Amino acid sequence: MKKPLIAGMVCLAVLVGVYFPFVNYLEPVEAGIAWNFVSGELRIQDKGWNFTPPWVLVARVDLRPARVCITTASRAFSCKLVEFKASEYRKFVGTEGFHYYWWYNRVSFNWGYSEEYRGMKDILRGYAYAAKQYPFVTVIRDYEVGQ
Repeated sequence: MKKPLIAGMVCLAVLVGVYFPFVNYLEPVEAGIAWNFVSGELRIQDKGWNFTPPWVLVARVDLRPARVCITTASRAFSCKLVEFKASEYRKFVGTEGFHYYWWYNRVSFNWGYSEEYRGMKDILRGYAYAAKQYPFVTVIRDYEVGQ
């Protein structure tokens, strides 16, 4: 009875030990920015299953348009529909740096607001409302009061 249990635990440990450092999956609506921290190479991964060495980090970015807003208690309404342009990933990483954008600023103390101030949506919000236009963020639509 102990041998099958031990064999099962060893198989599970091997699968987990191989899956996390070597395998990632990209949905059709995601871009994977892969950074090889040994050689410094930066590239976009293909959709689907990808197998990489453990020294290649992959950050997934959602490519679907996102509505980003500046929350306020006033009657003014300021929202934009924006999307990330995956073709400009090098300029994005050059400006923002490489990290796991979903995980970025996950520990936050923004109590009292229903809006989430962290992750890729917050990064897009910052670039959408910046004084300068950035090539990796496209503003599809500006919403006005009453729309």
